[in-house]
Amino acid sequence: MANHRNSNETKASNEIKALKAILWVYIILCLIIAGLNFGYVSRATPEVAAFISWLWGFYENWVKTSFIVIGSFLTLRIIGASGRTEMRKRNLTGFIVMALVVHIVGPILLDNQELYFFAMPLPWTTIPLQLMNTNTAFYLKYLPVFGFTGITLALAFYLLITIVVLVGTLLWGRRWQCATLCLFNGFASEVFDPVMPLLGTRKKLKARGLKLFAYLRWLFLAGAIGFTIYWVLYLLGLPLSNSETVAKIETYKYLSAELLMAMFFWVAFSGRGYCYYCPLGTVVGLLGKLVGQRITTNQSNCIQCGRCNAACPMAIDLKSSAATGRPVSELRCVGCGHCVDNCPTETLTYSTHFLEIIKNKK
Repeated sequence: MANHRNSNETKASNEIKALKAILWVYIILCLIIAGLNFGYVSRATPEVAAFISWLWGFYENWVKTSFIVIGSFLTLRIIGASGRTEMRKRNLTGFIVMALVVHIVGPILLDNQELYFFAMPLPWTTIPLQLMNTNTAFYLKYLPVFGFTGITLALAFYLLITIVVLVGTLLWGRRWQCATLCLFNGFASEVFDPVMPLLGTRKKLKARGLKLFAYLRWLFLAGAIGFTIYWVLYLLGLPLSNSETVAKIETYKYLSAELLMAMFFWVAFSGRGYCYYCPLGTVVGLLGKLVGQRITTNQSNCIQCGRCNAACPMAIDLKSSAATGRPVSELRCVGCGHCVDNCPTETLTYSTHFLEIIKNKK
């Protein structure tokens, strides 16, 4: 019996080490290849530039998808040994399907290795708006690469993704995007959750930290809306200047305050660090409020064990509400369901108006 237990512990330890190694490789490769793609390619010879662009596309599509599939398998093995995994399985299944569509099937069918640029709706990125104007630097850069037909197909794909995110959010709340489809930060926070942060222990935000992130949430949303308004007006033909500068500022914002910061959080804080102030997350969070997104806490008797609070990656106090059976409706809830899976008495459920209707019809 003891040997069997030791064997299981060894396997779990090896799986955690493997998951950590994959995440470290993913981060290091991203920093190196992204640095080359965004910082050096413009000064490189045409041959070297073409190779770097191909390498970035290969990394973003094939390597990333492989890591998502392998990491999901390892994570389910790790967390499955200690409790329920129903909600987590749904999350990881969604990310695997989304990765296959955005990074493998879509690029092959549309002959566009940079289709992932169009997998996040407004206001997270304005690249689709920039691509709709024939005078922007982005359009002039990618016209020789995509061709007019390729640009049209990319925009059609973006429109499809936007519709899918909007309709899904109106039915399933913020969970649909942030815990099922997001291939920027959501996937990493779920796929690599057991090993985050890579260094040190997982930090829980206190009241002061939550207040700071709340300010950042609205600041980044305002910035994203500002960029969107600028490019809409530019698209309408208003005589706006400095379009190249605005595009560069948005790119630098993405590389520094989003990509690098998200990875910093993975290493030193929590997988969901960026989710606290993601502008798209804020928008779908507000939509979630409209459609009744909540964690119900009265399915059985709460024993006040605190496992829900410990499992929540967004520092939401579910325990206090569960003590009196009050539902939890919090803007920063990403709907990951970690609290639901970790509740020993199964008193918690994730719900929206739509899910409640489906439940009542059964």
